[in-house]
Amino acid sequence: MAGSAASGGTGGEHGRERGPERVPDTADRRLGGYERALDLFEHVAGAVTPDAWAAPSPCAGWTARQVAGHVIGGQHMIRSLATGADRPDVNTGPERFCPGDVLLAWRYARKECAAALTGEALARPVPLGPLGEVPLGDYLAGYILEPLVHTWDLAVATGQPCRLDPDLVHHAFATARVIATPMRAAGHLGPPLTAPPGAGEQTRLLSFLGRSPDGLQRP
Repeated sequence: MAGSAASGGTGGEHGRERGPERVPDTADRRLGGYERALDLFEHVAGAVTPDAWAAPSPCAGWTARQVAGHVIGGQHMIRSLATGADRPDVNTGPERFCPGDVLLAWRYARKECAAALTGEALARPVPLGPLGEVPLGDYLAGYILEPLVHTWDLAVATGQPCRLDPDLVHHAFATARVIATPMRAAGHLGPPLTAPPGAGEQTRLLSFLGRSPDGLQRP
């Protein structure tokens, strides 16, 4: 799967030469939700018509292209965490990550990022703000929230229906509860909205993140 290096010989008593390092099966399972979130984003991005990239999105001040650029930039950011390179700013001018064909830019960024996610890279400690450092593999398990919610943003901006994966929503909501306070303090997340009575978990997650379930911006 994406996120692991190619498998090779294991060495041992027969003297076979060791091949490239393979991500352990536990890491493969841990990254399953992350990959599913990326697949969902790619599905929605692939259905956007050329004239819809300029449409406004539920992210105040951002167009559909800027939302996509932010998610594409996230792949470059994760690759930098995996390799120890400088982290790019994915919030300022995110459209620079996809100035032309958005889907092509996304697939290139995803492929390059996946190639960097070796077993060694997934074990690399990375900063998680006030929570300290965690292995990159654990960071990616929580990172599901980012592409998942922006998939919804992109779908709303471009007039697509979007029912998010319920399992991913449940996982992302747990992450959101942990990171919401520091993100709001830093100005990266707006105040929560009140979900309608009896709302499902997707609607409650979106409301918690300050998004109206109908996609309209609220004061």
